[in-house]
Amino acid sequence: MEQPDQPSQQRQNNLESEKHAATRVTIIGMILDAVLGIIKVIGGTLFNSQALLVDGIHSFTDVASDWVVLAVMRLSRKEPDADHPYGHQRIETLGTLVLGSILIAVGAALAWENILRLLSGEAQLVPGWPVLVAAAASVAGKEWIYRYTRHVGMKIRSDLIIANAWHSRTDAFSSVVVLVSTIGAMLGFVWLDVVAAVLIAAIIVHIGWKFTWDSVKELVDTGLSEDDTRMLKTIALETDGVRNVHELRSRRMGHDILLDVHLVVRPEISVSEGHQIGMKVVTGMRDALENIRDINFHIDAENDEKVPHATDPGLPDREALRRLLTEKLGELPPQSRLRLHYLKNRIHLEIFLDENHSGPHLTTEQVRAVLADYPWFGSVRVWVAAN
Repeated sequence: MEQPDQPSQQRQNNLESEKHAATRVTIIGMILDAVLGIIKVIGGTLFNSQALLVDGIHSFTDVASDWVVLAVMRLSRKEPDADHPYGHQRIETLGTLVLGSILIAVGAALAWENILRLLSGEAQLVPGWPVLVAAAASVAGKEWIYRYTRHVGMKIRSDLIIANAWHSRTDAFSSVVVLVSTIGAMLGFVWLDVVAAVLIAAIIVHIGWKFTWDSVKELVDTGLSEDDTRMLKTIALETDGVRNVHELRSRRMGHDILLDVHLVVRPEISVSEGHQIGMKVVTGMRDALENIRDINFHIDAENDEKVPHATDPGLPDREALRRLLTEKLGELPPQSRLRLHYLKNRIHLEIFLDENHSGPHLTTEQVRAVLADYPWFGSVRVWVAAN
């Protein structure tokens, strides 16, 4: 049984709104990156700052990553279709993986470039004071776009937009490197340039690795944490009518969570009551974790993990059992009804008769006598229903 998702039109409207917000903030960030990149490349070339020049190149990598984000967000927010019934959020995961890889590459390049500067002696060139102005402007601009982008990413629940926000902050970090290295060079402490550059580069690599590794875990269907899984099981177990939860599987798709849960209920209840119990479990789980998108619940009459081959598909079905009873006992009354319980590889049978039917009544003992030698027989009870 499956918990239906929110109405298709409402979900599509949400996807369009999220795509619009993501596109707007990404374009603003891309324009800022391009302007800062031009300023830093020109300033670094004119005022003897290799650090500012490299930082400008870093800004242009942000422009390239913004293009990646725009393309990925457009694809990942498409409505589910026949080929992708669960949606396209995994495209966002792939984009986050690419973006994280870019961060790792940029961080490593920054560290290597600054080490080469020191070894080649280029670090002995003293930058001019405009470098400080350009670096300070970059720090202020990138910190602002970081906060703005992260706010939007949290609002639309997009790991890719949040990752892009951190990419913007790495540019601010590298501009801090320029400030530190420039001040150090002006005061004669040239070694501060390399130390600060390597430190910030390590932070950039660490952030890139985190996003890359999280994306890899999602792509291989890593489940929820043990704490979240335990919490969801507790919610199910505390729901009236649930006797046990013997399986709960989870996976992520973008920021969304997909769940499969097996609920053990009393075997004699109706299908509709079992479904109602499942819906109560769904409501409790959604209240606990708002980013759960789909919950598929399976209603079990017994814990089939503890019973090997709990239900043998070779057991007689309803029609086969009715034919057998007819063969052994004669034609059943027209208004008779059968209720079958398949438990522990046995059939437990209930027969309901109308008291007004013509002919002799069947008895529990009669039916038990003709079925007793069958290995799948569990029990039988004949009921006579009054009108």
